[in-house]
Amino acid sequence: MRRLTILFFLAGSSLIHAGTRITLDKPMPPPAWALAQRALLEANAEEAQRLADRYMDERGWLAITPNWGGMDGADDVMERFRHWPLLYILGGSESVLATYKKIWEGHLQQYTEAREPLVEVVREGMYYREFCPSFDWEHIGEGMAGWYWYGMARPRDPGYLIRARRFSSFYMNEDPSTPNYDPEHKIIRSLFNGSRGPLLGVPTEAHWAGPPRPRHDPRPGRPRRTLRFCRQGYMVDLSGDHPLNLMATHLAMTAYMLTHEEKYRSWILEYVDAWKERARENGGNIPTNIGLDGSIGGEWDGKWYGGVYGWNFRPRFDEFTPDREGQPNPGSNMFIRGSRIGFGIALLLTGNPEYPAVLRRQMDNLYAAGREENGRFLIPRKHGDDGWYGYTENVYLEEQIDLYLWSLDRPIDPVQRRRVSAHPWIRYLEGRDDGYPLEALQQDFAVIGRQMKRLREDGATRDTRSSTGFARTVAVTSLLHLMLGANYPGGSGNALHAQVRYFDPDRRRPGLPPGVGALVEKLEPASLTLTLVNVSPVHIRDVLVQTGGYAEHRCLSVKDGDRVIPVNDSHFRVRLEPGSGGRLVLSLERYSNTPTLAFPWDR
Repeated sequence: MRRLTILFFLAGSSLIHAGTRITLDKPMPPPAWALAQRALLEANAEEAQRLADRYMDERGWLAITPNWGGMDGADDVMERFRHWPLLYILGGSESVLATYKKIWEGHLQQYTEAREPLVEVVREGMYYREFCPSFDWEHIGEGMAGWYWYGMARPRDPGYLIRARRFSSFYMNEDPSTPNYDPEHKIIRSLFNGSRGPLLGVPTEAHWAGPPRPRHDPRPGRPRRTLRFCRQGYMVDLSGDHPLNLMATHLAMTAYMLTHEEKYRSWILEYVDAWKERARENGGNIPTNIGLDGSIGGEWDGKWYGGVYGWNFRPRFDEFTPDREGQPNPGSNMFIRGSRIGFGIALLLTGNPEYPAVLRRQMDNLYAAGREENGRFLIPRKHGDDGWYGYTENVYLEEQIDLYLWSLDRPIDPVQRRRVSAHPWIRYLEGRDDGYPLEALQQDFAVIGRQMKRLREDGATRDTRSSTGFARTVAVTSLLHLMLGANYPGGSGNALHAQVRYFDPDRRRPGLPPGVGALVEKLEPASLTLTLVNVSPVHIRDVLVQTGGYAEHRCLSVKDGDRVIPVNDSHFRVRLEPGSGGRLVLSLERYSNTPTLAFPWDR
């Protein structure tokens, strides 16, 4: 028997509709995947605490020597902890979030006090105003990723709002000391930018890589780090815009989802629209240099494919470094990171399919230039004076999965369609791999096991002057796939594009209540299938199901067996009797709501 209740509460003289409640009381033996989910949440939390005990002191400072540079800076420190807020919003323990916050606050102080005399911009601190003074968004974004996801866990933290406003002001011309953005040409003026403004011109080697170090120093070596940012032996000019800078839109997006002030939304769309138009003018290819005058390739002899981290950028050391499959490495090309984030955020804001269409057109161009070699289909990663080159196979799959999930339309190109459909998670969602949930969870258990083995063997003696000595314990990819229907957002500061999220109304916190398992089983353009189960034979559990990571989707109705229950809201409540569960089919209107970080009971 299922019961439907419409809840109302009196607040002053107003009658407030608190949402739909569905009661699931049909017995469901605990599925193996649900037990594994709960065990993985607990194992992640336990091992996260061990890592904190190993590396964190009572101030939240970490047992390292703070360094400046692209291979061992503040971003590399926080990479080790970035998944912890995600673990919490899935249902991880309170201690995980509390420890993350302590580490975050500690590292801000630690790096604000750290100095590097050889680098002018950080002579007075490796952080300024609690933000990176001037670096590229590959590294800024890696350091900020966990901070963004913390907002999904504690949106009412007053310090969080203060920082969201301050960080956004660096890119919206609200702070005259940080002229990063040119509103006339709609560009961020340099690849290096931050709380001290843009770096125009040629950087020093120390700015890229930090100071020279003795041969016996265990930290990452200077020559490799320096060459990463040189081209043919000389440092290059950083002036002009690059698609990596689209990652800065997540700062304004965070402020918007906290305040819903129109200025943040307007700035994001102004900047993303400018990049959309550049790609259109350039035959669908996203250029990697925009001049200070706003022209495509303006700081690189008019070449749309030029620039540091450009389509033709190849640092010297890459010539000798094979990729993971032993193939020649075509070098760093960072057009995709910022594009994935910026166009995805614009989609969250507007629901306009023209934004992901920019990425889809770019993928179509790459596949159109592809070729068969030894039974493998290769696509180019690079473009130079003579056209496309740097052919390889396994690139851009995560972005193609994003495009599929954003629209739930399969690619028209048959090669792209086969590639996306071959992913184990997508095979499961399409009903072709019933064993995926348990296998994926077991793989993440193995990840934790390997990291803890490393921590046990090396932790007592490891020289922690370098953050590369840290183990990484928290494994959340399978949980994101299975519980939220969310692709892994990457480590560069992306938004969490999720089909659903969960909240515990009894404990007034995000995440599944204790003993509850959730499985997104199927996705369609206008619906999703979700199984919820209470593995406890004793306790009743209530869970709020939110449609969308930021309530961006509207749930029109829920089908429970033969019954169709109207909802017409961004969330509904499910009561799970002990040992009970059920399969629900949610009818959705996607991207119809204004995205928000507010919890359901605060909206």
